[in-house]
Amino acid sequence: MDKEKKQNDISVLLDYAGSYKGLTFLGLFLSAIAMVMSMLPYILIWLAARDLIAAAPDWTKATGIATYGWTAFAFAFAGILIYFAALMCTHLAAFRTASNIRKRGMAHLMKTPLGFFDSNASGLLRNRLDGGAAETETLLAHNLADIVGTIAMFITMMVLMFVFDWRMGLACLLSAVISIISMFTMMGGKNAKLMLEYQKAQDNMSKAGTEYVRGIPVVKVFQQTVYSFKAFKKAIEDYSDKAEYYNNGVCRLPQSINLTFTEGAFIFLVPAVLLMAPGALAKGDFAGFVTNFAFYAIFSAIISTALAKIMFAASGTMLASTALARINQVMDAPVLEQAGHPQLPADNGICFKDVTFTYAGSQIPALDHVSFQVDPGQTVALVGPSGGGKTTAASLIPRFWDVSSGSVEVGGVDVRQIDSHVLMDHIGFVFQNNHLFKTSILENVRAARPEASREEVIKALAAAQCDDIIEKLPKGIDTVIGSQGTYLSGGEQQRIALARAILKDAPIIVLDEATAFADPENEALIQKAFSRLTKDRTVIMIAHRLSTVVGADKILVLDQGHLAQEGSHEDLLKQGGLYAKMWNDYRQAVQWRI
Repeated sequence: MDKEKKQNDISVLLDYAGSYKGLTFLGLFLSAIAMVMSMLPYILIWLAARDLIAAAPDWTKATGIATYGWTAFAFAFAGILIYFAALMCTHLAAFRTASNIRKRGMAHLMKTPLGFFDSNASGLLRNRLDGGAAETETLLAHNLADIVGTIAMFITMMVLMFVFDWRMGLACLLSAVISIISMFTMMGGKNAKLMLEYQKAQDNMSKAGTEYVRGIPVVKVFQQTVYSFKAFKKAIEDYSDKAEYYNNGVCRLPQSINLTFTEGAFIFLVPAVLLMAPGALAKGDFAGFVTNFAFYAIFSAIISTALAKIMFAASGTMLASTALARINQVMDAPVLEQAGHPQLPADNGICFKDVTFTYAGSQIPALDHVSFQVDPGQTVALVGPSGGGKTTAASLIPRFWDVSSGSVEVGGVDVRQIDSHVLMDHIGFVFQNNHLFKTSILENVRAARPEASREEVIKALAAAQCDDIIEKLPKGIDTVIGSQGTYLSGGEQQRIALARAILKDAPIIVLDEATAFADPENEALIQKAFSRLTKDRTVIMIAHRLSTVVGADKILVLDQGHLAQEGSHEDLLKQGGLYAKMWNDYRQAVQWRI
């Protein structure tokens, strides 16, 4: 079963090579030829030793020595050149394979629901895809060539070992048998699972490391150390324990035995020769016996080289197998299903029809049979306690996730029946945590519509109340964020993000706590930008500051995944209930002073 899986893993990797697969096979063929050619000098050395022993003590009679020497040199040199050509082929194929893995992985991630990235950290995805692709390079560039070459070498060795003297051949082969048993002890059976646990620990450490780096400002503010970040500390200790256990607990003794017997293969020849020498003297063939002994003494030196290549190749194959499993975790990410016969929305209205949605791994629905209607051009606010389902509801409109049951419609069409590019063109987003790229203000805003002109970007920035930001920057809209000490506050970043949304000019706008981190001055400017952004558009607004939703056409109160109340601000106050309580609590909080 494991052997079949290994073959499947290699065939999967070769499929990633595409048109370069042929180079891999060519490289493997050349590697086999190179290894066979590297064995021929040993035969020529044996022939030279035979002639010298036969001619002793008159060495001048051994006339073929120079020919043997130059021929051995030619075979050795040709073997090196062919092996170099083999590695060139396998390296080119390996680099293209790793490149294709990264490209296919990124292309696949582009098709996944955006909500997938909320539950899968960027550091973890990068380690799985980029790190996994890098580890496959070693297998395809070196290990496969060494495996095929070593197989060819072993076949040649087995033939040569039994051609001259099978008893000495068995003595040399004994060290190889002990070495293979030792390697299987390290890498086979239940120990193969330890590598999977080791790779999992490495993934966890990478994920925790990314989170720790992002949390350094908080750690430094409170004068803490790395040990205060328990998840990171635990991940490091778990990785360290598994690495130490595998190296010292599993590999120490078998590896010591392996190195002892492979490096000392000559030891087994000594007792064999002592037992065989009397018989050779009795037959009068002592010269031939000495010649054979010289051959096996020299030949035993390459056993350690061959077995070392097997060990590293087997290790590389096991690492590549676990790396491919990590890559497959990315490739197996859910894909956003595309409509077979896509339809175009008739208008900008939004309708939730008996929508239920449950996050993967959860037993409690985040939304439970929720229904509401948003007419074209309406501004609708989603409010309620934390965890009530506000962000989840907004995320279902652009298909960050797909509903578990029911339907979400835009313009009278189920969002699952709208082409994803068309749907995304219809919806603009402004989140509370907006990411700006380390590039110019111009390119950051233009990310919403890459074909936009410079003048259109400037107008969008002006509409987003960003004129004061541009004026203070050394190069205006061409200033690169994060370079030469140029940084923006949270409120300023939010206004740049608003400029993006304005430039996109989408008919539906989703605002998720867009003023959460803004100071009073920036909040006033952001509110002005909102009036420009939301004009004549359908707006879904998520807010905790109830003062920002007083003027909404409709307010939806979500509580524990259910639609608790619906109506205008005045209507909801008259109804009493959850919204009226939230409003009274909000007013008391606003009036609170130190």
